[in-house]
Amino acid sequence: MKTVLAGIIFHNDKILIAQRKHGKNQEYLWEFPGGKLEEGETLEQCLHRELWEELRLRVDIKRFFMHSRYTYPQGEIDLQAYLCTSLDEDISFLDSHEQVKWVSAAELSGYTFAPADKPIVAALQADYASIWSELTTPPHG
Repeated sequence: MKTVLAGIIFHNDKILIAQRKHGKNQEYLWEFPGGKLEEGETLEQCLHRELWEELRLRVDIKRFFMHSRYTYPQGEIDLQAYLCTSLDEDISFLDSHEQVKWVSAAELSGYTFAPADKPIVAALQADYASIWSELTTPPHG
């Protein structure tokens, strides 16, 4: 089983989604950006590396959200999703996806996601108000 990291990245009450590239597995399906864990990396290091390599995007990883396991024809993955906030306003489109978009939580239902991402979309939409509150409330102290 491969471990894959995904960032649920927030910026200005929008969430970043990416469309898989033509010619890749699950081409044209939407996903939360991220990638495969490499040997010797922590989960957080992997997510930071993948988001920088694919989008030149820096994020603040807030916390683990959930995982989703799915068996594709090419093998099983354990998709580990983390809640993040973007440290950058602009994304460099580096040809790793067909397109990327900032969308509202309600708009997620209008996109066809890769099978492993679908449970994450459902959980995100079901608990969006408390997630958004958690991400935007300053820590007490």
